[in-house]
Parts: sequence; structure tokens; C-alpha cells
Amino acid sequence: MAKKKLKKSNSNTIALNKKARHNYSLTDKFEAGLSLQGWEIKSIRSGKVNISDCYVHIKNREAYLLGAEIMPLNAASSHVVCDANRDRKLLLNRRELDKLIGAVERDGYSLIATAMYWKACWVKLEFYLGKGKKDHDKRADIKDREWAVDKGRLMKNKNLDR
Repeated sequence: MAKKKLKKSNSNTIALNKKARHNYSLTDKFEAGLSLQGWEIKSIRSGKVNISDCYVHIKNREAYLLGAEIMPLNAASSHVVCDANRDRKLLLNRRELDKLIGAVERDGYSLIATAMYWKACWVKLEFYLGKGKKDHDKRADIKDREWAVDKGRLMKNKNLDR
């Protein structure tokens, strides 16, 4: 009999933070590598990652990812202490770090993680500079989005009537 082929997903995305665009107005996009341990890579491969409440913090001219949950596997090694919420160092160029430090300290921006994905064999984190939205900003965005949907429906119905 022929061997069964394992199906691989074509998506490189590991985890998404869908609420980021709703809660923040995002401006500049950055990409950084993550300094991870072996058990974290195994957990990431099995999809046990949550970045919904995480953010990037700059301390001592280095960037760290705080609040990301990487749950350890049940078969993790017993001699390794697995901390699911530890701070993970981000790998950035000095020029990028200087730009981020200036934006955070002078302009009052926050650094919001939006996605974690595979790039070749490395895990990358996508994060943005952003400012928090007020409630009235969120309502305006929802209203604009609903109007765009209604406008599309009207145009579709208008084109069908011809």
C-alpha cells in the first residue's frame, strides 16, 4: 500500500492579535526575531501560543516581548523549568531600537504585537507603533466599516437591476 502523505498547512502564521486594530490606531510596522528556548519552539510548532494580550517593552536599550503565552507541552523535559509567560528578547538592529525608543519616550506611542509567524525556519514577531483609541474613535471606525458594507450592497443591487 502507498504511504499516506502528511498534509502541511501553507500558512506561515502562528498566532494573531485580532483586537489590536480595534483598540489601537497603528502606524509603523516592524519585524523582529525572537530569542526562544527549545521547548518553546516545540510548543510553537504544535500551536500552543497566545499573543492576544502581549506588548513590547523597551528596557536597558533592548526590546522584550511581555505577556505572550507559550504553553509547555506535556512531554517537556523534566530538567527544564518551563515558564509560559517569561519575557522574551526581541532581536532588532540598533537603528530600529533607537527609532522605537524615541517614539515611545517622546511621542507617547505603544508597541503592540499583532502577529507571530514563521519566516524560513525562524519565528518572527510583527509589531506596530500605535496609540490607544478612545471609545468615540472605535464607534466611528465601526460606523465607517458598516457604511462600506452597505455601500457595496447598494452598488451590487444597482448593477443587478440593469
